[in-house]
Amino acid sequence: MKKLLDHINFPSDLRQLNPDELPRLAKELREFIINIVATKEGHLGASLGVVELTLALHYVFNTPEDLLVWDVGHQAYGHKILTGRKDVFQTNRQFGGISGFPKRDESVYDAFGVGHSSTSISAALGMAIASKLKGENKHHIAVIGDASIASGMAFEGLNHAGVTDANLLVILNDNAIGIDPSVGALKQYLTNVKKGKEKQDNVFEALNFDYSGPVDGHDLPTLILELERLKTVKGPKFLHVITTKGKGLKQAEADQVRYHAPGKFDAQTGDLHAKSAEQQPPKFQDVFGHTLVELARNNKKIVGITPAMPTGSSLKFMMEQIPERAFDVGIAEQHAVTLAAGMATQGLIPFCNIYSTFLQRAYDQVIHDVALQQLPVIFCLDRAGLVGEDGATHHGVFDLAYLRCIPNLILFAPRNELELRNIMYTAQLGLKQPIAIRYPRGRGGILDWKQPFSKIKIGKGECLKEGSSIAILSIGTTSDSITESLKKVNHTDAFAHYDMRFVKPLDTALLHTVFKKFTNVITIEDGTISGGFGSAILEFASSHNYNNNIQVLGIPDAFVEHGTKEQLQVHLNLDVSRISEVLNTTLDRVSLK
Repeated sequence: MKKLLDHINFPSDLRQLNPDELPRLAKELREFIINIVATKEGHLGASLGVVELTLALHYVFNTPEDLLVWDVGHQAYGHKILTGRKDVFQTNRQFGGISGFPKRDESVYDAFGVGHSSTSISAALGMAIASKLKGENKHHIAVIGDASIASGMAFEGLNHAGVTDANLLVILNDNAIGIDPSVGALKQYLTNVKKGKEKQDNVFEALNFDYSGPVDGHDLPTLILELERLKTVKGPKFLHVITTKGKGLKQAEADQVRYHAPGKFDAQTGDLHAKSAEQQPPKFQDVFGHTLVELARNNKKIVGITPAMPTGSSLKFMMEQIPERAFDVGIAEQHAVTLAAGMATQGLIPFCNIYSTFLQRAYDQVIHDVALQQLPVIFCLDRAGLVGEDGATHHGVFDLAYLRCIPNLILFAPRNELELRNIMYTAQLGLKQPIAIRYPRGRGGILDWKQPFSKIKIGKGECLKEGSSIAILSIGTTSDSITESLKKVNHTDAFAHYDMRFVKPLDTALLHTVFKKFTNVITIEDGTISGGFGSAILEFASSHNYNNNIQVLGIPDAFVEHGTKEQLQVHLNLDVSRISEVLNTTLDRVSLK
């Protein structure tokens, strides 16, 4: 039988089908997603769970004239396939290919660019108000998950929308899971609604929304009927839809956390491809997780906090072994930071683990609630630097720049697993101010990483290699690339290499030594050139009237798109080959003088 999906390139094609053909198309769309994600990788479970909802929305509403906003965007693969990107979907998240998230400059059907959670209601409300002001008659739909709707920003949007007459439809995609299972009182409330225990005092009706549901999100006729009815309802509306994350793939339904983004797997069986049996160094996140448990067993004041990422951050180890002192607060980065501040006022030692890109959402709390009060919160920033295929919304390249300008805050980047363990150990010994420890996604290079702790002296860098002519200053794991690059240069003895370790406070004594000895200095970082580590070195040189030649290598003043970390390093001239070229060119210039 010829596939329906072969003839569906845009929603206008979809609307030519009879409603009774849609379940068959849903099956084909699931198979299409599974077959490609099995080999190309990506976010699987969320998109499988909303296949019927995606079809119903594009079938009922006149997209792209009617504006559809997907919160976060993990669930938007079906949307992309139905909106002109089916033939290029195999490039999803690949270097030079389409983005893994909705993106305005990629398609007119992507009404709003997303990647972080809880933005959809505010964005769609803004669009609805704009439409009214322009005298336009169109629909505005925000699709948001039960984990995302618990975020403060989502409630801010609901609170505002409820006192407007905006033509806004909020659809709650309720599958009881984000990346990890949803947590909190709102999750319990939604569970009670699904079980019919909350007939009165509906929280969404209290916010002046016309509430309907819960409805089965996999029942296409019911979805279409209800969406058609809601098109006729004026003002803010709320549809509660129950879905199953990973729907249609047995393993994805059974193990929703792992199959959120499972890596490569067998498209026919759903089984994950076996990992290499070769022993590998640990992931930095696991070094954090295991080290935190080790420290917490000996220091009863230690607590762990994460906003909805216990698996991704590896705080799950502490949650399993010391659950009374480990807290998943849901998608609530602002709350996580100020919760940690409150704990610190009472003598606890909070390790607040947040992905670098997500700490941006709590910037005021870092300044106002933590640093201003000089509270010793320990921020552990996972996924610092380039993170790969998730792209511009997820790269942790801004943290050095946005944190180093904050008074009272220590900023440290470990170059390996041992340094991460030792700075965590040092931080819980009684620091009198906050510290941010930033480390990358992925693995380090040390197998024997569980070594005895040693204290790190705050603000002290380290000479990794002596040299005669040119000084290289690095921060964090970029030292690995520099070590490899130095193997490719013409005269390695000419280059000295210093791991500065601390971006704040800088080791000024070491820098004075460097600037007096070397006329040529090169800084290398996996953060932004504007305002980052290199900028700190330039400021030091300027304030002390040094006239050394300084080259700054790092992330340019532009958003970095998606691709493997290795591809992006090449694209940004930060790979080993390009760094060695810069070193050789600098050496040639110095030798000619």
